[in-house]
Amino acid sequence: MGGLNLEVFKFGLYIMFPIGLMYYVGTDPGNRFPIPDWWPKAEEGHKIPHDPEELKREVLRMKAQRLEARRRRLEAEGLEMDASKPDAKSAERFKALK
Repeated sequence: MGGLNLEVFKFGLYIMFPIGLMYYVGTDPGNRFPIPDWWPKAEEGHKIPHDPEELKREVLRMKAQRLEARRRRLEAEGLEMDASKPDAKSAERFKALK
């Protein structure tokens, strides 16, 4: 048949083709395949808070967002929101997590 040299060539081709393709596509794709406005601008991205006051404000914002979503969910289910006692579904979910 082909011999040892052909087998070595095929093996090298099988190994190098995917690596070469990944290298070609992976190196600097922003210039090679330009798509306008693909990457977000720095001001459009998330800002990670580092100051303790910023962290507290972010935690309060996330908590308010979560409580608003909970209020809307309970309103849709026809239940009232009572902060002193959790609803039955929340208690069941909490027990299932333990």
